[in-house]
Amino acid sequence: MHRVIVVTGTDTDVGKTVFAAGLAAAIGAHYWKPVQAGLEDGTDTATASKLGVPAERIVPEAYRLATPCSPHRAAEIDGVQIDLMRLALPDMEGTLVVEGAGGALVPVTREILYADVFARWGQPTIVVARTGLGTINHSLLTIEALRARGVPILGIAFVGPAEDDSEATICEIANVPRLGRLPHLASLDPDSLQAAILSGFDMEFFR
Repeated sequence: MHRVIVVTGTDTDVGKTVFAAGLAAAIGAHYWKPVQAGLEDGTDTATASKLGVPAERIVPEAYRLATPCSPHRAAEIDGVQIDLMRLALPDMEGTLVVEGAGGALVPVTREILYADVFARWGQPTIVVARTGLGTINHSLLTIEALRARGVPILGIAFVGPAEDDSEATICEIANVPRLGRLPHLASLDPDSLQAAILSGFDMEFFR
């Protein structure tokens, strides 16, 4: 069976890579980061590998850009032209977890945003949101931007300490499922991450 789950975020550094890697490892999926911007401090693909996704289930990036900034600008600085044909979903057996970059409205090129690419794919998309101050606004804006483009939303995954009212408010107003919550882990490794994913999320959402 071939299934794709897209993972996007409400902002940069909300925990999207850790969640995507943990999800891929927990359900035995492939992992793909189509565009990596920033290489010096390590890549999201390398992080996924360290967090338990086997090398044979990691799909190489379509683009590896040196500058840690928005992909459209990183490509310009590197002298690279991003071809959207190279961002077509790879055809493979099993489930593929695809991780975007930053938030849903990050530019891939000067004409195309990540949300536009997600709309082309038409695959179920998870919004990863922090639980801290500002998350209601950021989450609702992200969900509205995705829905405006017809992107199917699988649900929202929270990262951080429990904030029951904020989490419930977002899901009620946006009418999206609460998939679960990944707490901040004192020790982040494959075992602790998988345990947190399995205990913090209803895995039936990802079957």
